[in-house]
Amino acid sequence: MSDFLARYWQREVLCVREAIADFASPVTPSRLFALARDPRVESRLVSAFAGRWKLRPGPIPKAALPPLRRPGWTLLVQGVDLHDAAVWSLAARFRFLPAACFDDVMISFASDGGGVGPHVDQYDFFLLQAQGRRRWRVATDFDPQPLAGVPLRLLAKFRHEHEWVLEPGDLLYLPPGVAHEGVALGQSITISIGFRVPARQEILEAWYDYQTHSAPRIGYLAERARSPRTSPARLPSTLVQSALRELRRAQPGRSDLRRALLEHLSEPKPAVVFARRRAAADRARFAAAARRRGLLLDMRTRMLYDGAHIAINGEIQPQLRREARNLLHRLADRQQLPAGAFDGIGAASARVLLSLFHEWYRSGWLHLAAK
Repeated sequence: MSDFLARYWQREVLCVREAIADFASPVTPSRLFALARDPRVESRLVSAFAGRWKLRPGPIPKAALPPLRRPGWTLLVQGVDLHDAAVWSLAARFRFLPAACFDDVMISFASDGGGVGPHVDQYDFFLLQAQGRRRWRVATDFDPQPLAGVPLRLLAKFRHEHEWVLEPGDLLYLPPGVAHEGVALGQSITISIGFRVPARQEILEAWYDYQTHSAPRIGYLAERARSPRTSPARLPSTLVQSALRELRRAQPGRSDLRRALLEHLSEPKPAVVFARRRAAADRARFAAAARRRGLLLDMRTRMLYDGAHIAINGEIQPQLRREARNLLHRLADRQQLPAGAFDGIGAASARVLLSLFHEWYRSGWLHLAAK
């Protein structure tokens, strides 16, 4: 892992043969087709029949899927890790990278010759071949001119520099800004594990959103006219100075920026809705079961930390004693706590944590581990 991070991460393309030996696809085509029918799941159907590109957003009813033997179409399903435990476990293999940058797991089924055309993505992703074969062509030096008149952002003059045919278990890593094209050689399932670094605009919006709800400043800017205006349409310099003073006051300090980033980057996917448990066990019974069985984060939960600051699903948590924080860090890193995890901390910290976990349990953010 260290060699990969030092030499390839966000730098160079890397193909790893048999990255996962004897790999078997965690999902079947029928499972993907069922997910694509679900309105809560983001999906797309892409086809290029007779050379004409078409894009249909989901949900995709079964009747809309072309015959499996018809060449030239692809079904893409986003966020499969939020809905399938086996895919969620597969994504956990990539937790040697920052969870704050993890986006989702997209899985595509393609008929023979299917693909989404040559294009460029601005994020890191790992392409793991799950079933069948797929040919990948990539280029780092390319003409960015887009193909006109199609519903996808495709490159008009793509010329590849490297080519690989992936078999099940093979892995191809692509950093941001690399042009690529994948074409199925027969029916194929490919898993894409994606990571995104927030864009500058996204960070600015997160900071100002945090400012708005955490430290609102009541009142208005000052504009004190000293003399009658002979040019009333001119923007007053005093108003500009007042606005500049307010914006300088809003510059982030390190601690506030950490909290803003934790809130923003731990927000679940937009389509995620947690169902609150109406008949949840009372606190005492839950605490006993949690000690005996352990806890497991819900597949859709995002939990991050930075020192004393801990966020789960977009909410900053109250600061706790060091031993309690260490247990929360462990839960965030490993996504679960085993039975007996509370034995090594003081009674007061255990009570506070179990009370907090009970509320998360009632909110659907975590679950009791299986018996």
